[in-house]
Amino acid sequence: MTLSNEYVFLTDDKEGFRECREKRTVSSSATMTILLCKAGYIDVYYRGEMVRIRKNDLFVRVPDFSHELGPYEMSPDFEFMQVTFDSSIYAQIMFDHMRVEPNWYAKQEYIKQNPIFPLDDMNIDFFNTYYHALSLQLQSRLTEYRKQIMMLIARSAVMEMLNYMDHLAVLEMKDKPRMSVNQSDYTFHRFTQLLQQYPHEREVQWYAKQLNITPKYLSEICKERSGKSAGEWIVDITVSELRHYLHNTTLPIREISRLMDFPNASFFSQYVKKHMGSSPNKYRKLKRV
Repeated sequence: MTLSNEYVFLTDDKEGFRECREKRTVSSSATMTILLCKAGYIDVYYRGEMVRIRKNDLFVRVPDFSHELGPYEMSPDFEFMQVTFDSSIYAQIMFDHMRVEPNWYAKQEYIKQNPIFPLDDMNIDFFNTYYHALSLQLQSRLTEYRKQIMMLIARSAVMEMLNYMDHLAVLEMKDKPRMSVNQSDYTFHRFTQLLQQYPHEREVQWYAKQLNITPKYLSEICKERSGKSAGEWIVDITVSELRHYLHNTTLPIREISRLMDFPNASFFSQYVKKHMGSSPNKYRKLKRV
């Protein structure tokens, strides 16, 4: 079975696997793929070496702009279940987790270097549950909130995976860091921390100054590490907070503008219209996330 839309590609069929490789995974380094091997094995060339994914192994590929997936070879009895998420889904997952998980960036980097996790029976059941939920969504005729629901399912699956990693004590970030971080990694991590600490600063120049680098270099690092420029990260943070205020509160527009440190209500309205497609009042009435 192979099911897909613009956000999610789901398959347990070898032809579907090949199609995903050709159209999603290789063509876009920003996709996220989660594959559970149910029988046999598959060898995949990834990050400079051939890795083998065996029965009950979970292979997780987060967006990796430095290393694409290379050639692969399946055993004759290979069986699997695979979900690949579009870059927009992963970007939102990454943004959400940055706010609640202090070690999220480090964990993401760890996954890049250690992409295979052996699962026990309970966590295989969890994966099957999320896979089934996504397949139902892809087959449903109700489309109004489909992306939002898929986002929630995807985020739940990622949180379950991180919970399992912590349970196994795979990562000991505070006491025994297991990975080295180069200067660019560190700079991007500091930038994401600053975004959380100062969400109302909306100029790339401000963040670059705090990091003692040029705005151009900061954007280059962000683009290399995440596929988005520093300016795009800042807009995403701002829009996410705007959505919260406009949908989850009854605060007047002028008060929201003041809370988010916009110079005036007129400039605030222009910003919302530019980045969210409509005026604050109209967007609030739409009741969409």
